[in-house]
Amino acid sequence: FLNENVSSIVSNPIDITKQIIKGVVRAKLNKRRHLVIPGAISPTYLDYLMPSIVADLFQPQTVTYNGGVANIKQWKISCYLEVMESGIPCTNPHEGLKSHCRELLDTCNTLFASWYRQQHACNDKTTSSYKVDEEGNPIVSRLMTFITRYTPAPDENALLKHVDGAGKVDGSVVVALPIDRWTASEEENSFEGHGGGLTFWDGRTKRSANGTRGPEEIVYDTRSGDIAFIDRAVWHQANPITRGTRWALVIFYKVER
Repeated sequence: FLNENVSSIVSNPIDITKQIIKGVVRAKLNKRRHLVIPGAISPTYLDYLMPSIVADLFQPQTVTYNGGVANIKQWKISCYLEVMESGIPCTNPHEGLKSHCRELLDTCNTLFASWYRQQHACNDKTTSSYKVDEEGNPIVSRLMTFITRYTPAPDENALLKHVDGAGKVDGSVVVALPIDRWTASEEENSFEGHGGGLTFWDGRTKRSANGTRGPEEIVYDTRSGDIAFIDRAVWHQANPITRGTRWALVIFYKVER
C-alpha cells in the first residue's frame, strides 16, 4: 500500500504492513491499545531531515494550556507545525518546518491509518463508523503536529503521565528523532544512559508491589526511527532525561466519520 515517496522513508516498506499486523495481534492478546515498532522510519532519512531542523527551523513557542500539560502550566520546548482549527495551542504554526517535514508527515498518516484499521478490526463498534479510502484504510487527518526538544532543565526534561489531547483525539503517533550531531558533538548531546524513552500504562490489570491494581507499566528505550502508535486516551509519558537533548515528532489524529 506504500507509494514511492513513503517507501523511501520507511525502513522496510515490504514488511511494514506485516509488522503492524503482527504487532497488533500481540498487543490485543495482552489487551494493549498501543504499538511501538523499532526503526520503522529510516534513521538515514531522519539524518537527512534533522540538520535544518536543529540548526535553523526549530523555534520553540511558549504556550499556556488550561490546567497545564502533565502539571506544567507553560510549555516552552515544542515548535508547532500544525494546530487545531481553534488556534489551540497557538495561532502561529511554523509553515517552514511543516513544509520541510511534509513527506514524513504524509508517511505517518499512511502508517497510522494502517495501524488504526488493524487495532479497531473485529467486532469493534468504531470500525463501521469511520470513512475508508479505496484500500479500506480509515481516512485520517492531523489535528496537531509538533516537534519537541527535551533537555535536562526543570520542566523541559520530560512529559510525565498524560493522555494526548485530553482524550479528545482518536489516536496519536510519536516518532523518535536522531540525537543532534549537527549543533554540537554527539557525545555532548547524547542522552544515552541518562533516561529517555517512553512508558505506557496499558493492557492487562496487574497488582503492583504496594498492592494496588492497575494497567501494566511498559517501558520502551526508543531511539531514532522508532514509531509509537497510541490509541485514544492511553496513559503514557516521555521519560525524563538528565543529560543531552532528546527530540521527538508528535502527531494527534482525527479519524473521519
